[in-house]
Amino acid sequence: MTNTFFTLLKNAEVFAPDKLGRKDLLIAGDKIVAIGSQLEAPADYSCQIIDVDGYVAVPGFIDNHVHLIGGGGEGGYATRTPEVQLGDIIRAGVTTVVGCLGTDGTTRHMTALLAKARGLEAEGVTTYIYTGSYEVPTNTITRNVRDDIIIIDKVIGCGEIAISDHRSAQPTKEDIAKLAAECRTGGMLSGKAGILQLHVGDGKNKLSMLFDIMNEGEIPITQFLPTHISRNQALLDDGVRFAALGGTIDITAGGVKRPGKETGLRPSDAVLYCLEKGVPLSRLTMSSDGNGSLPTFNEQGQLVGLEVAQMDALYQDIRELIIGKHLEIKDAIRIITENPAKALKLYPKKGCLQVGGDADIVILDQDMNIAHVLAKGNIMLYEKKQITFGTFEKRNAG
Repeated sequence: MTNTFFTLLKNAEVFAPDKLGRKDLLIAGDKIVAIGSQLEAPADYSCQIIDVDGYVAVPGFIDNHVHLIGGGGEGGYATRTPEVQLGDIIRAGVTTVVGCLGTDGTTRHMTALLAKARGLEAEGVTTYIYTGSYEVPTNTITRNVRDDIIIIDKVIGCGEIAISDHRSAQPTKEDIAKLAAECRTGGMLSGKAGILQLHVGDGKNKLSMLFDIMNEGEIPITQFLPTHISRNQALLDDGVRFAALGGTIDITAGGVKRPGKETGLRPSDAVLYCLEKGVPLSRLTMSSDGNGSLPTFNEQGQLVGLEVAQMDALYQDIRELIIGKHLEIKDAIRIITENPAKALKLYPKKGCLQVGGDADIVILDQDMNIAHVLAKGNIMLYEKKQITFGTFEKRNAG
């Protein structure tokens, strides 16, 4: 397949994410310009036509928490995880990614994260980043979080700041409130979300700090996005309470691996539990923690195991919701499309299929496996094979 100015997807069962039925989608450049029945290729223009009869078309996935330049390092220098490559992203059906640092804000730098995001954008996907890392005071590119959000186009918030975790800087509620205020002001002045994404660990305080901040101050709950909420039942219950107050909670795909112990809740089960407890679907998102480390610590805080988070876990858990848990496609898909797009103020450009929106489209086969991926109108994955490669992937292509 070659990328031309027009692309026509024929006969797809479209979930935008609401079900639209059997439709054609016409793409011009990087935009969707028509959705309808029996659309025709424009006369006198080159147009590639892909018949996807029997397939499902959904918006491209948004992964709001990925370690683009790697993460980890809790076990020493040899445990630093690798950078994300373009293929890791598109094979997972992801067309928009938000990068972050993590535990290590010393040997990994915000300028390197920004450069990586710009490189991946040049290779074909949409990228944003959070400024900061686990620690407080946190790392920035300019002099503070607010200025990063206002001045640097790709910075849409701050994260991942660690709370309730032995690896955190043990921030006070005043520290977190100040960061949230910088995010809010920066977001207002730049027209961005100004989200404060919070890594929540296994600590006994769970989300208590956020409840205190909301009870005592003026920062709205929508400014916070706590992640890793499904790592244990007690934390998930705090997350249910947080969502009931109007907040959005982020579930980490793939679960929490703990050799020799019970694992964290299965992400699909966590989603269903939240829905059963009355959490509105619109307040649930899911992210992969891609290329972050998955360390396991014993009761003495010693590292006893380490794995690397995979980006495709995001899609696999959504597929499990559809195939294994029988959640409707329109509802399951919303968790990784419309919901994060709205939380990050990327909607309606991202997170939906509509005329005028970005042509970020994933085509699923009858078994809900990824068949084709289009990012900004370009075909990245075709018939389950990667056809667009990153700069340093080409040498290994085929």
